[in-house]
Amino acid sequence: MASISIVTAVYNRASTLEQALDSVAAQTHPEIEHVIQDGGSTDGTLELIKARLPSNISLVSEPDNGLYDAINKGISRCTGDVIGLMHSDDFFANDRVLEQVARAMEDPAIEGVYGDLDYVSGTDTGRIIRKWRSGSYTMHSLRRGWMPPHPTLYLRREVYERWGLYDTSFRIAADYDAMLRYMVKGAVRLVHVPEVFVKMRVGGESNRSMGRILRKSREDYRALRANEVGGMGALAMKNLSKLKQFL
Repeated sequence: MASISIVTAVYNRASTLEQALDSVAAQTHPEIEHVIQDGGSTDGTLELIKARLPSNISLVSEPDNGLYDAINKGISRCTGDVIGLMHSDDFFANDRVLEQVARAMEDPAIEGVYGDLDYVSGTDTGRIIRKWRSGSYTMHSLRRGWMPPHPTLYLRREVYERWGLYDTSFRIAADYDAMLRYMVKGAVRLVHVPEVFVKMRVGGESNRSMGRILRKSREDYRALRANEVGGMGALAMKNLSKLKQFL
């Protein structure tokens, strides 16, 4: 059975990190490594983490050049066969998520797994705001702006080794660029597990202001063009597809 590394990049998230840590620790899969890359937190985040040591947690705290640089550092430290992310504001939907990931990865032809995602209220995590039901995909759907929920994506280590980590010249959309690179240029074989893997608090980095929304759109367009997937049409359909998540 595959060993799984979970990367958490964090900076001053003491108010939400404990739930993320608890949800990783509660997973039933027996071989889990939790790699935490801290950017030098000063709000009690480090104390929360250190109180759980020693455990399966591997902690490094040092300055970084932003979220994706921190994630890249974390991935570079991973020892597991399969690598996924747990953002400091998120948490697993149940304690069997990684068990399902490992089961899907028993097929050696499968290079990655993704699931579904619920957006929840930042103040009441039991209240669902949006439901992202991703479904399976084709190249045609990629050209229509489809993408898997990034926090639910698990990839074999070899995918990162062959096709690279996150491009830190993207400040907001490096995840979208990387996923397109893996799926289009890398032609990696992904399988969808039709269950909610992750609960994500609303209010992420990409939509905190109109300026960030516009920057996200510009970076999404750049990713589409760089990976030869599409242009303005794909970008428009990508944004419009989010409307059904509210229904």
